[in-house]
Amino acid sequence: MNREKFGSRLGFILVSAGCAIGLGNVWKFPYICGKYGGAAFILIYLLFLVLLGIPVMICEFAVGRGSKRSAATGFDQLAPKGTSWSKLKGIGILGCYLLMMFYTTVAGWMMYYCFRSLRGDFDGATPEQITNAFDTMKASAPTMLFWMILVCVIGFGVCYLGLNSGIEKISKFMMSALLLIMIVLAFHSLFMEGAGEGIKFYLVPDFQKMLDNGIGNVIFAALSQAFFTLSIGIGCMQIFGSYLDRSRSLAGEAINITLLDTFVALTAGLIIIPACFSFGIEPNSGPKLVFITLPNIFAQIPGGRIWNALFFLFLTFAALTTVIAVFESIVAFDMELLGWSRKKTVLVSAVLLIILSIPAVLGFNVLSGFQPLGANSNIMDLEDLLVTNTLLPLGSLGYVLFCTRKNGWGWDAFLEEANAGKGLHLPKSLKGYVSYVIPLIIIVVYLGGYYDTFHTQPLPVLLGWMTFAIVLLAFVFFCALRGKKKD
Repeated sequence: MNREKFGSRLGFILVSAGCAIGLGNVWKFPYICGKYGGAAFILIYLLFLVLLGIPVMICEFAVGRGSKRSAATGFDQLAPKGTSWSKLKGIGILGCYLLMMFYTTVAGWMMYYCFRSLRGDFDGATPEQITNAFDTMKASAPTMLFWMILVCVIGFGVCYLGLNSGIEKISKFMMSALLLIMIVLAFHSLFMEGAGEGIKFYLVPDFQKMLDNGIGNVIFAALSQAFFTLSIGIGCMQIFGSYLDRSRSLAGEAINITLLDTFVALTAGLIIIPACFSFGIEPNSGPKLVFITLPNIFAQIPGGRIWNALFFLFLTFAALTTVIAVFESIVAFDMELLGWSRKKTVLVSAVLLIILSIPAVLGFNVLSGFQPLGANSNIMDLEDLLVTNTLLPLGSLGYVLFCTRKNGWGWDAFLEEANAGKGLHLPKSLKGYVSYVIPLIIIVVYLGGYYDTFHTQPLPVLLGWMTFAIVLLAFVFFCALRGKKKD
């Protein structure tokens, strides 16, 4: 089949960055940055982006560009006969579907709050009213279903238009608008009364905080955030690599995307942290920060309706760029595996994704009694665990092993693809580091994430989940070790 290609280098960078830039940049990074030492944490985080995130992204891009296929068939295209690498396609396919099964709901929250902000629902609202508004939304299955379906219709509608006319064109607009809105919001927050203390909390190195939290905990937090922020491991970057020509080397492109993702994360902190300190509110992490803390702040300032609407418009664009990117991966899976046209694939995938997204919506109301991870957990928490703590690291491990092992694609073939074109080239001397050190780091992040999640649970629960994690890890190594090495 004829492979679509990006119309411009900028389009590729913005679409790929849009996939990487997600809500974790907003409701997690600023909080953990301030908690673990401000600028000192940022330096460690940036170091791990270079040491781990960028190399794994290059591997995923290279498999995509080298195979001209998505994660569904890319391993089949490049792997030697008699090996089991193709079994890893399940990680990418399952990962993209699971991610969208709850991310569409969260994206719907953003759109709903943007709509309500424009309507003036939060003008002069009390803290209790704002808290109740979020709880009321989650309790209303029809409300969340409507906005989740709207997200699916918009996302797949963009994919229906194709790579250039739809995904590239619209993502360029949304990413440009997102960056502009962020800069405006950041300047506004920086000049609020009392914002200086927030800037100090966020950006001034505080080594005492690092010592108080434990150096090991700080390093692991920076490592985990650097790893998960780029959305690597489930084939979303591979599909865009498959649409890329060989005029530029992949290392330079991965660095540009990482810089853009980091800029968004840092700027989100400059929006949120000074505003919280200006009103004497403790910055939280997670949905509470976005849907309760910040609307409370905006409700108290002049022109709060506009600032609130701009903030949720920025979050809507951040969510939709991710949704569109992952939807495109899902569309590519079905087009390659089933031989369908783009239009047929989009229509079938849209209906399927809407149906699969319903449990996450109902988990907050009709099915709220089902608490799969313990008290106060829900279906979305389970789906998030399976994607974030499981499939992203396992998929990343699979890409690295595939690009370095002799019974896989192999280091030489990977390096030739990664270094094709103008720009920064990876040196051959990195082979040992990429082959052994990066897999070890990924395994530590993977198992450490499971331990952190369940170590407070009863011992049988902890052992059960750790066993589950180890079995899946063994599956990846089985795929990597089976088959003869290339001659």
